[in-house]
Amino acid sequence: MRPAVWAPYAASVALATSGAEHPMRPRGDGWFEAEVDLAPGARYAFRLDGGDPRPDPRSLAQPDGVHAPSEVVDPALLRRDTGWRGRDLRGAVLYELHIGTFTEEGTFDAAVARLDHLVELGVEAIELMPVAAFPGERGWGYDGVALYAAHPAYGGVEGLTRLVDACHERGLGVVVDAVHNHLGPEGNYLGQFGPYFTSRHSTPWGDAVNLDGPDAHEVRAFLLGSARHWLVDVGADALRLDAVHALRDDSDRHFLAELADDVAAWADEVGRPLTLIAESDLNQPAMVSPLGSVPDARGMAAQWADDVHHALHSFFSRETQGYYVDFGTAEVLAHALTRVFVHDGGPSTFRGTKWGAPVDPASPLYDGHSFVVFLQNHDQVGNRALGDRFDRHASPDLQAAAAALYLLSPYTPMLFQGEEWAASSPFPYFSDLGPDLGPHVTAGRAREFAAMGWSDPTPDPQDRETWRSAVLQWQELAEPAHAEMLAWYRRLIELRGERPELRDPALASVDVRVVDADTVVMTRGGRVRVAATRGDGAQVDLSEGRILAAWGDVADLGGGRYRLGGPGAVVVG
Repeated sequence: MRPAVWAPYAASVALATSGAEHPMRPRGDGWFEAEVDLAPGARYAFRLDGGDPRPDPRSLAQPDGVHAPSEVVDPALLRRDTGWRGRDLRGAVLYELHIGTFTEEGTFDAAVARLDHLVELGVEAIELMPVAAFPGERGWGYDGVALYAAHPAYGGVEGLTRLVDACHERGLGVVVDAVHNHLGPEGNYLGQFGPYFTSRHSTPWGDAVNLDGPDAHEVRAFLLGSARHWLVDVGADALRLDAVHALRDDSDRHFLAELADDVAAWADEVGRPLTLIAESDLNQPAMVSPLGSVPDARGMAAQWADDVHHALHSFFSRETQGYYVDFGTAEVLAHALTRVFVHDGGPSTFRGTKWGAPVDPASPLYDGHSFVVFLQNHDQVGNRALGDRFDRHASPDLQAAAAALYLLSPYTPMLFQGEEWAASSPFPYFSDLGPDLGPHVTAGRAREFAAMGWSDPTPDPQDRETWRSAVLQWQELAEPAHAEMLAWYRRLIELRGERPELRDPALASVDVRVVDADTVVMTRGGRVRVAATRGDGAQVDLSEGRILAAWGDVADLGGGRYRLGGPGAVVVG
């Protein structure tokens, strides 16, 4: 390998290796190239104008952390022919997991040992929370700073490629959570190399990534290269793009459109489907519309649909504070299950303005599978004061009822690790930042929840025990209550495969009827009906049909009439 680096802010750059320095040759446009070759395993860094050595922005390995020298990776490691030909992830059952808490060991290799559990559950693809290298050993990964290097504590790029291959051997797709909208504050040296950030736009994390200012073409190329690395070199099947609304770009061609075009070309190159899934707060169907089809189309294959989560959570938990303020009723739940966005052009009380645009159920540009829905995910659990899961602040019965609706909906469903057995482990926010930033994170977290009226102590993100509390306790699978929930999730996912109506993404074929303030009935394809209640009891008319699945006290009254004696659900078809 002959290292090269884009460093337009530097007058001179030197390659620092073990015990030696080598001046790098300018080659124009801010690029510098070394005139020595480095073998795999060699450590190296760059000195900008004689300053402290900095890791390579495009490093594939940071074995000693994000502040230390980079390591050369053998390119042959990333050239593998596994025979995997990919799969369409739209409509697939996704499973979000965090490598550092998914197993006791917290590594890619340890995760491989649990993949068969996911296959038996009916999962079709795993979605990895960010694995790009971040400071410290433990964290959520959204403060990553080395966008080409897999986190060393997880097992680095070698461990990640083994996990990807193991998934593909079992028919599982792999989604990598890619954070392009910001970098973490610790170990972020990009601003010393060149104009990677711009004050022209602001984001919740400070200056925006420079997508439309001077030299933005190199910054865009840097992000595109990272995306290609995960999809083509490592072999992942999709990217989940974090908070794309913070990708501030006034260019004639938005960065997401450029990425969508490139990913389509890469898919042709590798001969398998590659998918882009956006996290967007904008509630705009244009996000999942093909490029050129409508103004501001972004060409994403799918996007997270938070409004569906909010409708489910607020209805079944009865929480209506904060951003749940416009949710909580059966009517709102029915709207979310058929039209995706609750805020679809009307007023949002939480935002204090009109928000979003309506989803057209008959649109040929997108369908139900274009929207990823969930009852739990890392944000909706981890951003609670205690990181408590849904069944902890609601009940297992209410979780089971909500699960029936979202898993049998026309959308692309996603579970959060351990949800399927109502895992007791919370998922609080945790980090491992250095002494300059760590105390501020601890104090800031406490202030945030105090401002919301939370009077009890919140878990200290920097305390190792906060991270430890989030590790899944796999032995719970043998306990009756957890085994019962697991059997329920397995049956619901099994029904998705058995009944064609439940695989149909057509939003126009979905009907949701409000029975009473506590009960709804969702009908798929005119045949399969899902009745779910949060109340103490409800009588529903589901027409003739046999019970396909039931949770709770369900009595068959004959003639297609059923009595739900308390919170729960029944599926008839």
